[in-house]
Amino acid sequence: MAELVPIPLPHLWRRAVLEYEREGKIFDLPKDKFFRGIAGLDLSVSFHGRRAATPLGPAAGPHGQLAQNIVLSWLGGSRIIELKTVQILDDLAISRPCIDAANVGYNVEWSQELSHEQSLREYVSAAMLLEMLQASKLLGGEIPDATIFDMSVGYNLKGIQSKKVRRWMESMRNARTVIDELRTGLPAPYRDLPFPDRISDTVSLSTFHGCPAAEIEDIVTFLLREMGCHVCIKLNPTLLGQAEIERLLHEVLGYREIQLHPPAFENDLQFDEAVDLIPRLQSVARACGRGLSVKFSNTLVVKNHKGIFRDEVMYMSGAPLHPIALSLAHEFRKRVETPASFSGGLDAHNVASVVALGFVPVTTCTDLLRPGGYGRLIHYLENLGAEMQAAGVSTIADFVRHQMGRKDAIVAEAVKNPRYGWERNRGVPRKVGTKLWLYDCINCDKCVPVCPNDANFAYESAPRTIEYDNFELQPGVIRRLPGGVLRILKPKQLANYADACNDCGNCDVFCPEDGGPNEEKPRFFGSPETYRKQAGENGFYIDWKAHAIYGTFSGKAYVLTLDPERDRARFDTETAEVEIRLSGHQALGWKPKPGARPTEIIDMLPYFKLKLLLESMADPRHVHFANVAGLEEEVVHAHDVGD
Repeated sequence: MAELVPIPLPHLWRRAVLEYEREGKIFDLPKDKFFRGIAGLDLSVSFHGRRAATPLGPAAGPHGQLAQNIVLSWLGGSRIIELKTVQILDDLAISRPCIDAANVGYNVEWSQELSHEQSLREYVSAAMLLEMLQASKLLGGEIPDATIFDMSVGYNLKGIQSKKVRRWMESMRNARTVIDELRTGLPAPYRDLPFPDRISDTVSLSTFHGCPAAEIEDIVTFLLREMGCHVCIKLNPTLLGQAEIERLLHEVLGYREIQLHPPAFENDLQFDEAVDLIPRLQSVARACGRGLSVKFSNTLVVKNHKGIFRDEVMYMSGAPLHPIALSLAHEFRKRVETPASFSGGLDAHNVASVVALGFVPVTTCTDLLRPGGYGRLIHYLENLGAEMQAAGVSTIADFVRHQMGRKDAIVAEAVKNPRYGWERNRGVPRKVGTKLWLYDCINCDKCVPVCPNDANFAYESAPRTIEYDNFELQPGVIRRLPGGVLRILKPKQLANYADACNDCGNCDVFCPEDGGPNEEKPRFFGSPETYRKQAGENGFYIDWKAHAIYGTFSGKAYVLTLDPERDRARFDTETAEVEIRLSGHQALGWKPKPGARPTEIIDMLPYFKLKLLLESMADPRHVHFANVAGLEEEVVHAHDVGD
């Protein structure tokens, strides 16, 4: 199983610039999917007293964990970024797969997978990248850029008050030390940018796992008074009550296979408790000069009925959560007047109606895990803009006022809308019955955008048929043996950058072929350490300075080092070191290694696979995480740093 390894900030910047200049993309997102504002409209909103250029953002999940994910969310138009939830435990062993967005949306990935230090550096790196993009004028023109990073923490008072979590939040409020460490590796025009010290001073509190009302009150009071943060309390859908959610799920929406988890309803915050709690905390917030809001809603804990995950329970999101979360918000706001945000089945088709209800921000996750990925975000804002224009308004505030009298109708329409029901969401992505392998697939490209970390990528390798010989090696003797044929049929190939892959399984869900791109396609690592630790049955590492590629096929390790000037290659197997003439691929000599037999048979198929992979990764026309460190061309710094 792969583990996430953050990509160094200089590599992220280098890739962003080169990829944009050469391919019109950043982290595989095409520039026509970048949000550049909508003429005549002001989509900005206020969140805890600060302006954000749009009300949209990713929910605290996989799209807010790594620096490149956050940048991708921003490029698509997100301006309130809810970062992935941080808690005291930062060495979690999350089972894999952990995401199933085939139709409804389920996961068992409920917290950050990085250490506190790694999470801090990723969030700071993301903030710095956004400053660099704006200062460089790389994207051209004026782009609405006011952005808010929103921390997310959980799940109990002891953990949140711990030195580790407290120190983490303090560092997010003043990140000068981390910024100064990170800036040293940046190119000269950006090294001295006045990066803002404060990454975030807002916190969304996740209250999963039976956190009682009194403890929630103590946590929020601590965050307001001692940490000096604005606070948003994520409310769980269990507040609506088991009977009402069962009615909505089973009778109204038709999801009879989804079974609720009764302990969640028994142990979580109760509706009347929340109604009493929020006004008290509003008073505390006002006394501290801070803002308090609530969020509708967290995901819904349900029993695992699908057998994809190993856990007893899983967390439901997507289509059925939309009417549930709206119904909860509607009932709660009848009793308590409070600023509120929304998450639950948000997509491009319902974003305008949700914004019309006055929610800030509106966040999404499951929809971005489907084909199109971050490229779907721009349609949210385009559709919102179209609805505003149809209403004859130019600001979000006017749009909310224009729709004021329709609040009840909006919720009622969502509950009865068939697009959220079982009939519309029971289908699963089609499989074609073929199995993936290292090379050729059907080239549907779905695995690239559905990965929230941009771990999967496309590269080119010219179609070819290679007929090769194997070699029998004895002391002083090299003899040709019958070999085989390697056929590559398609010019476009797909691979995986394993350091950015956590084996969540989402690419396998949407891949029409069996096996999983994250397992069967070439898995490249960014360092020899991660390669040796995680390669398993299939993995590769390229040492660009040595012009060498390390590779593991079916658990067997090889190293191929090319020396084109001498027309030579060194091919290391586990038991032999073989010198090969590149022009003709003839074995010229060999040395045995410990464990070698008197007669060694060298299978040349791994040699040709490694050679083709190294040559393909070195192609400068395509920029990705696997080759950005090895591209010879320097990043052009022609983009003037703005005043």
